[in-house]
Amino acid sequence: MGKDFAEESFAKELFEQADDALGFGLTKLMWGEDAAALTQTENAQPALLVTGLVALEYLKRQSGKTVAELVACVAGHSLGEYTAMAAAGGMDFETAVKLVRLRGEAMRDCGQEGSMSAILGLDPEVVDKVAKESGVVFANDNGPGQAIFSGPVAALEKAEEAAKAAGAKRALRLNVSGPFHTPVMTGAAGEVRDFLKSHPLRELEVPCVMNVHASGKMAPDEVAEGLVAQVTGRVRWRESMMYVAEQGVDTVVELGVGKVLTGMASRCDSRLTGVSLSNRAEVDAWVAAL
Repeated sequence: MGKDFAEESFAKELFEQADDALGFGLTKLMWGEDAAALTQTENAQPALLVTGLVALEYLKRQSGKTVAELVACVAGHSLGEYTAMAAAGGMDFETAVKLVRLRGEAMRDCGQEGSMSAILGLDPEVVDKVAKESGVVFANDNGPGQAIFSGPVAALEKAEEAAKAAGAKRALRLNVSGPFHTPVMTGAAGEVRDFLKSHPLRELEVPCVMNVHASGKMAPDEVAEGLVAQVTGRVRWRESMMYVAEQGVDTVVELGVGKVLTGMASRCDSRLTGVSLSNRAEVDAWVAAL
């Protein structure tokens, strides 16, 4: 994760800052020392944030532009919303790394009993009905025909069968360590709230489209409220992408790791085109085409 960017001196310094902020070698995990440890949510969350912010810094340097000059708004899916907030200037790098490490540890401690399931091929209204009747939470509305249930394992088994009976093309149990984005995570939300009270956010340079609101926020108190609320609340990604399209956005740039959100963009709204920038060559090619 992000190792290609470490060829740049500024990026190497950022990776070192992340290690210092956390008090252990996160980058060693990111670069292959222990894949199993990296998948643990308390490590995966800061790793994803660091990779995204390093990629953004490289983009800014190569383009010679600020975030406000590059984008109309920022957004992030679940943990990515914290990266987006920091990218927009709401929090400095080291503090953001500490925050998401705390978030990951708190979610780990809350979520020992439960999991999540992907449900494919159902309309949101049907997903919501099945979730309520089965005792799970409709946790993620990722895109047309792609939703996530979250809750106790026994209830998920019931919900998966009910979803298939209702016409779902597929129900797939996810390899996650807990029932995220449910009230089970209330304790973790409280820890995030306490951290944000002692580390107040700054005014954002551009709006952050918040998961729970599917609309843009810039004021520190509103952004902080959204970051806390999404720990237990629904990720409204489909609606968020529809919102940014309504604001006149036509290109969604995914920075950091993978192309999952890139693929979702146009499915959420046909007016959007997704671009994934995961290494220096991809960033350089995109900047050259600006």
